Amino acid sequence: MRIFDYSKPLVRALVLTVLVSVSGLSLAGETGLGRPATSAEIAAIDISIPPDGEGLPPGRGDATAGSAVYAEKCASCHGAEGEGKPAGSLTGGIGSLGSSKPVKSVGSYWPYATTLFDYIRRAMPLNTPMSLTNDEVYAVTAYVLSLNGIVAGDEMLDADTLPAVRMPNRDGFNDRSGVR
Repeated sequence: MRIFDYSKPLVRALVLTVLVSVSGLSLAGETGLGRPATSAEIAAIDISIPPDGEGLPPGRGDATAGSAVYAEKCASCHGAEGEGKPAGSLTGGIGSLGSSKPVKSVGSYWPYATTLFDYIRRAMPLNTPMSLTNDEVYAVTAYVLSLNGIVAGDEMLDADTLPAVRMPNRDGFNDRSGVR
């Protein structure tokens, strides 16, 4: 009886990672390729925001400001009102997940507003990711949430208020984050 199926790429990668870690082998040192990342380089990309909002940067924005940023930098992919085309829809589908035709959008599917902030901050706009200021990210987040009826158009989002936003599907996932 085999415990692991070593023919699976994920299992092979995991085993290789463990072996490299245990052996203390530095691929950079052994192969002459690359170098260890500096603390500053790691800090620049270590920008994940968990559901509780820990690590949210300073800044603020509301849907009014977000509407202008969205029109300039997001609408060409997500549609004027977040309806999608050519990229995915950001709106609609609230209450549809239990139906025979569920619509998975930010408003219907995502459990935490902080996840939306994190995604916009690190990956959008697609052609220039990580180019938005913190204020722009808060504003676009507020705008998308307002399109879904989750926050009011004049509600100001910042590091204190964003984690408190209750998403319609907050309880639709079984997670271990401790945030409810």
